[in-house]
Amino acid sequence: LSPSSSGVNTSSGSFPKSHSSQYSEISVTHTPLSVDQSPDSGILPSSRFRFVSWQRLEESDVKGDQLSCPRVREGPSVEDLFLRKDDIPLERGRRKRREEEGQRWEERLQENWENCVELNLSYQDLGDPFQQENFSRILRRLIRVERLQLINNSLTDLSSICLPRCRSLNLHRNHLTCIRQLPKLPALEHLCLSENSISTLRGLGALGTSPLHSLTLRSNPVNYIQDYRAR
Repeated sequence: LSPSSSGVNTSSGSFPKSHSSQYSEISVTHTPLSVDQSPDSGILPSSRFRFVSWQRLEESDVKGDQLSCPRVREGPSVEDLFLRKDDIPLERGRRKRREEEGQRWEERLQENWENCVELNLSYQDLGDPFQQENFSRILRRLIRVERLQLINNSLTDLSSICLPRCRSLNLHRNHLTCIRQLPKLPALEHLCLSENSISTLRGLGALGTSPLHSLTLRSNPVNYIQDYRAR
């Protein structure tokens, strides 16, 4: 995990606050996103621990589901990069990998994604296959999430993901090309797909089994097909 995790617990009925300095005022759902700078507002005031991942804090009981916008851009370690180039003897490399895996497991026990109900994983800048793999791993653990924001993550295919309790999903500004690339969403009520690359309505029937109330497809190529609104 990159050293830029920040946020506080948000147990209210609104989307978690965004802690991106560049996008703190952008919200597709027209809900103001702000940063709480109060020193007594929670376990992780952003002014003090803005660039520190929560696993690195000493004497802290913070869990992943207590963060407003955790950064999950985990990439290869220095040892992994060396192992790619065969610069480290095999046995030494295996020993280092075992030690690193033990530490990584301890950190993942703190993530607690299974208990997340509201989560904002926007603007993750997933530029390495390691980061994309870690992002998918976290999405698969969100078995209780109800409101999820995945804005501007360059996502192309989430069809292997299942979000059984998700009622509101925001996929604004990604790289989806069709509705079939969505996760499995049996409880979905509100879906935002604005500013993607969706050019066809094929696969829309898959959402017919969900209690869908609202669907946003603005700024997609599909807006310009004949009888778009009627269909």
